[in-house]
Amino acid sequence: MHSPATLFATETGSGVCVMFIHGWTCDSHDWMWQLPYFETRYRVIAVDLRGHGRSEVTPPGTYAPSHYVADLEAFMTTHYPGQRFVLVGHSMGAQIAARLAAQRPDLVGAVVSVDGSLGVSNAAADFLAKTTHDLETGDARELAPALFTLLYDRDTDPALKCWHARRVRGMPLHVVRDSFGPLYFGDDQIGMGEASAAFCRSLTTPVYHLSRDAEQAELMRAWFAHPKSEVEAWSDTGHWIMQDRKDEVNHAIAAWLDDVTADWN
Repeated sequence: MHSPATLFATETGSGVCVMFIHGWTCDSHDWMWQLPYFETRYRVIAVDLRGHGRSEVTPPGTYAPSHYVADLEAFMTTHYPGQRFVLVGHSMGAQIAARLAAQRPDLVGAVVSVDGSLGVSNAAADFLAKTTHDLETGDARELAPALFTLLYDRDTDPALKCWHARRVRGMPLHVVRDSFGPLYFGDDQIGMGEASAAFCRSLTTPVYHLSRDAEQAELMRAWFAHPKSEVEAWSDTGHWIMQDRKDEVNHAIAAWLDDVTADWN
């Protein structure tokens, strides 16, 4: 049993609980273009994962997906007993959200995945393995920003690129290293290949997945069983879709959430 870390979070608004979960080497500020919009419609909780932002930094070896899931489950059940959540996750945060939904469908009523770490093709295995090795053996705080350059759109604001790079350079080295590999490698990985497909097919919670990869999106449409699940391919955007196309993302997510949560008490 994992000991939960102390998490920093903010809460605004009222109504259905919607929690925003950031990605690898990021923090809850990534959702600043969403929070003012959604807090007028829902009770919005923006959380920093362990080792990120203002949350507790735990020792090396405590950054597997299961650690993040346990933290969020403890936080939600402690501070919001009896509440059902929508989880909105970006990248790694989306995988964490999906894992928690699989583990606690009574707690998580819907998941929004913004270019989430799910459904990655086996063709990417060599690249991901090399990235994992390089992060573990090199200066991960310099390698991560170099990786980010592969994930931007030509129109991504240069200020956002600068922010992402400077932020990761201020993080503890072990957090950057330990969080990446388990998303795609290990017996319980669900980010890549058939393991990801099988996991997604097992979910009973409705999922709204926004992907930058049209081919990936086409495959994943058949993976989610809930009738309200949707998978969309978004072009002309980088990995941080919610920052590159903030207004469109806000409206799309809100429309889906209004439909999915219409009968929630």
